Amino acid sequence: MSTDTTLLTAEDLEFLRRPLLGFLSVAGGTQPPQPRPVWFEVTADGTIQFITEPDSLKVRRLRRDPRASIVVAAPVGEREHWVSVVGRATMEADGAHDLCSRLAARYWDLDDPARARDLAAMLAADQLRVVIHPETVRRYA
Repeated sequence: MSTDTTLLTAEDLEFLRRPLLGFLSVAGGTQPPQPRPVWFEVTADGTIQFITEPDSLKVRRLRRDPRASIVVAAPVGEREHWVSVVGRATMEADGAHDLCSRLAARYWDLDDPARARDLAAMLAADQLRVVIHPETVRRYA
């Protein structure tokens, strides 16, 4: 395991641009973290962003304590590789539906009518864009 805590490297960015699930953990006060799988996107400036409903539990927790982490791992069958990003999260009102469309195209076959309907339903709902600003990055490859 690398103990290097620099920000995202070119190799990290390449890995994080793959359509992998991230496991998000947020601070929960007296409750232990409960990771949840999320679609995510790494941005050109090295932040990690995902979408969620504005009234979700993760948003309520992030409003109380903005610390968050996401771990992304290579799938079974590949050589072990993971990246962990820890930082402060901000909630952004803009760009959520555009991000949702990009993520759906990344993770789903939108030529499938059922997936296209799923995306339409997601775009009809209120969404929030959450951005994790990396403070610590750890990796293993």
